[in-house]
Amino acid sequence: MKNAGIIVGPLSLLVLGIMVVHCMGILVKCAHHFCQRMQKPFVDYGDTVMYGLEASPFIWLRTHSLWARHLVRSLLIITQLGFCSVYFLFLADNFKQVAEITSISHRCQQNETTTMTEILPSLNLHLYMVTFLPFLILLVFFHNLLMLAIFSTMGNIAILGSVTLIFSYIMQDIPNPKNLPWSANWQTYMLFFGTAIFSLEGIGMILPLENQMKYPNHYTVILYMVMPISIILYVSLGTLGYMRFGDDIQTSIILNLPNCWLYQSVKILYSIGIFFTYALQFYVPAEIIIPLVISWVPEPWELLVDLSFRAIMVCMTYIFAMLIPEMELVIALLGSASCSVLALIIPPLLEICTYSLDGLSTFTIIKDIFISTLGILGCIMGTYEAFYEIIHQNFFSSSQNSTRAFV
Repeated sequence: MKNAGIIVGPLSLLVLGIMVVHCMGILVKCAHHFCQRMQKPFVDYGDTVMYGLEASPFIWLRTHSLWARHLVRSLLIITQLGFCSVYFLFLADNFKQVAEITSISHRCQQNETTTMTEILPSLNLHLYMVTFLPFLILLVFFHNLLMLAIFSTMGNIAILGSVTLIFSYIMQDIPNPKNLPWSANWQTYMLFFGTAIFSLEGIGMILPLENQMKYPNHYTVILYMVMPISIILYVSLGTLGYMRFGDDIQTSIILNLPNCWLYQSVKILYSIGIFFTYALQFYVPAEIIIPLVISWVPEPWELLVDLSFRAIMVCMTYIFAMLIPEMELVIALLGSASCSVLALIIPPLLEICTYSLDGLSTFTIIKDIFISTLGILGCIMGTYEAFYEIIHQNFFSSSQNSTRAFV
């Protein structure tokens, strides 16, 4: 909310969340339509877009439907591996914060916050990432989605515990928010747009998860029940956190918690959650890339090639994490450049193409065009602003001895 304002931030996050959930519903509806039409048990995001363009009345779209499928799959790979890289950095950074604290108070008083004078001689963050690298490689060797769902459930329980502790702290002694700005300038708002879409985007996983459900017909109901809860948590946590800490709020609100055993355990719980959900985010790019690679090797080598490429892909996310200059800026860049295309731009246009010959109401067409236009504007402006800030901070601030926000 710091990048958007105390009023505009929560309202924008709520509206974006509603639109993202609506676009998820559009994708599921279109996928069901083509499953019935093509007599197939399952179609993924790329196939749904390809079939949607083939159903379009425009010749140019029909002739480029295969390219659209490749585009969607490429964006899914970039987005999901980007998630994994950010997860890698979050995981290492949280453990770094806990491991290097020398004195943790047993009294969780509000004024006992973590300070940099209370840490051991700092180790390079990359060393912590290398420590987790073999464990993450072993984790992604489990490629059964049911097993990954179990891991993800364990991770979500841990994250829920950490979020509960965060709420218990930030709701204490909230100051009067009248001095906080109600809105921010458009540059910082564009960074907020990318960050918000990054946190809300999960459209790449909805079709694979539905395909593995025992009762797929219940998926839409579950989607519309779970996502509003997530949106409410995002909005309330961001708003209360900004009201509690104001301009002193850190990039990760965990860094604002007191230096005591109870609130330091939040970092451990959060890291456990990130660790187990890493494999679920890894699932989509692995299912796109590895079958293509395996198709080029003899059958006796398939298992070895499968495991080897999974290890290589995890190493790639580690390398990307090492190259991340500012985590908050990369999150904004990934959210604007990739997530917004998958979550806001493509689904509404897909609905128009899919049902154009069947007849669409004027309201539906206007609604879809509005959502896609908003996504396009956010994508262009957010990507530009994130690129500008990354280049500015790395090439123009280096002479001023700028340091990473998370180190």
